[in-house]
Amino acid sequence: MGQRTLHRLSATKISSLTERGYYADGGGLYFRISQYNTRLWAFRYKLAGKAREMGLGAYPDVTLKEARERAEKARKLLHDNIDPIDQRQAARSAMLAAREAALTFEQCAVAYIAMKEPEWKNIKHGEQWRNTLTTYAYPVIGSILVADIDQTHILRILEPIWTTKTETASRLRGRLENILDYATVRGYREGDNPARWRGHLDKILATPSKVAKSEHHAALPYIHIGEFMAQLRQQPGMGARALEFAIITAARSGEVRGATWGEIDMDQAVWIIPDNRMKAGREHRIPLSGTALELLRLLPRIEGREFLFPNSKGTALSDMTLTAVLRRMKQQVTAHGFRSTFRDWAGETTAYPREVIEHALAHQLKDKAEAAYARGTLFDKRRRLMDDWAKYCATVHATASVTPINSARRMAG
Repeated sequence: MGQRTLHRLSATKISSLTERGYYADGGGLYFRISQYNTRLWAFRYKLAGKAREMGLGAYPDVTLKEARERAEKARKLLHDNIDPIDQRQAARSAMLAAREAALTFEQCAVAYIAMKEPEWKNIKHGEQWRNTLTTYAYPVIGSILVADIDQTHILRILEPIWTTKTETASRLRGRLENILDYATVRGYREGDNPARWRGHLDKILATPSKVAKSEHHAALPYIHIGEFMAQLRQQPGMGARALEFAIITAARSGEVRGATWGEIDMDQAVWIIPDNRMKAGREHRIPLSGTALELLRLLPRIEGREFLFPNSKGTALSDMTLTAVLRRMKQQVTAHGFRSTFRDWAGETTAYPREVIEHALAHQLKDKAEAAYARGTLFDKRRRLMDDWAKYCATVHATASVTPINSARRMAG
């Protein structure tokens, strides 16, 4: 097709056209007026004996000059035996695929957690993932495309907390690595994982075990528990009642906050915590003392609300609710630390065997034979232990101080 056949139309000519039909500019480019009086650009060609027409856009959004440029690109493709329509469709498909793969880190993390959460035994595990990512990762990389995340981003998240909150930072690093691995497998990113430890971040960050400080839970000396419980009973609100119940049952705060009426058997005086709410992933039965039963009887039963200790919206209390109670009481201890208080009291002042005490705390016994024995025979002994503990908690001892206790730090897992 010679140069003399090109550029037959002009802007003036186009503006004067009114009849429906095709008007050739040359080289396969046509100005078209449709039956609906729309004005369009079209490129008409033959390839392998088959006639085809490709739209190049509407006039005047696409000017005469732009239409000629698009037609020229199409002619070059035809010169190389490439169908311009097929080429455009392939490019559009690639663009759509890239758009679908263009997930931000937060979108990718949400998808990963949703996929993996059903296999996690403890519902708290998912909450921990969300909390650490929301606190530390999303502010830095949440809105960044997961394909663009590199080592610099990961270090911006981890370095500020690596030596001050080492355990949290180490767990967070592992979570970042898992999410980025997931993104790679799903095709959202390519290349090495910038959050991997071995052979990568271990060359930059200090080994966690060398810098981590044990995060113990401040515990109240057991000699003061009677006085403390008397003060606690004067505190209003569901948070105070939940803390009171946690102490006299020696349960973890998360187990108490998530407790439902369906788990309580008042007739048998037992609280049955299902395996999916236990740290060890096994059902745990806690014998309820008379004190615990009386506390439950005094709780309001609100129709439609399943939790023993609901918040104002009817959902479970937050972990900070129990902490807030202790702060109001000006106590320098933690809710979890009362498990240490119980452990110290039982170990130092009673004759109950160690396995009875450990089983009361729902600790996993390391010795398999001992663990098998404990599962089958200790419930009655634990009932007596919890009755004795409740009685001890109800007694104010003469040596107790009325001032808040800034206790030694201990831990019960």
